[in-house]
Amino acid sequence: MRYPVAIMALLLLGGCASAPKNTTNSCAIFREQSGFLTNWRGAAERTSAEFGVPVSVLMATIQAESNFEPRARPPRRQLLGFIPWKRQSTAYGYAQALNGTWSDYQSRTGRSLSRRNNFADAIHFVGWYHHQNHRQTGIALNDAYNLYLAYYSGPAGYARGSWKSDPAARRGARRAADMAARYEAQLRSC
Repeated sequence: MRYPVAIMALLLLGGCASAPKNTTNSCAIFREQSGFLTNWRGAAERTSAEFGVPVSVLMATIQAESNFEPRARPPRRQLLGFIPWKRQSTAYGYAQALNGTWSDYQSRTGRSLSRRNNFADAIHFVGWYHHQNHRQTGIALNDAYNLYLAYYSGPAGYARGSWKSDPAARRGARRAADMAARYEAQLRSC
């Protein structure tokens, strides 16, 4: 009877990955996160095949959002300048998905047990969300810059151009586009 308990413990720990050491090298990330319980490359390739978004764009989005930190959250605001208060948003996990958006994803995809701090679930969400934005706005699936702007602003915010007056959105999009190009070049050699 000890073996089923040990197997369950291993499966639970498998979802508790830590951030890769070198988040600027896709080959290093995939080497580090491959094993019996984790296969990030496989998850990324399956998502890419399902939604048509290149692996490099998927990975660059996660890198820009959380730098591959599984439990990333926005900082807390401070009350009276020093008392920890509410967070700026409900963003959480690898994909920094908001509570409402994540719930929508779960119900629309039937993935009700998916978790934002599980890489395979998070990258599937990113692929799904980019594909939704592609369908609604016409952004090319390999356009990391504009896909990131729509990811950050939502499809309605992207269409309104809300990102034009948001330097953080434009910086994030530039970072995602540059990283996608870098990841794409790296992926050709590993």
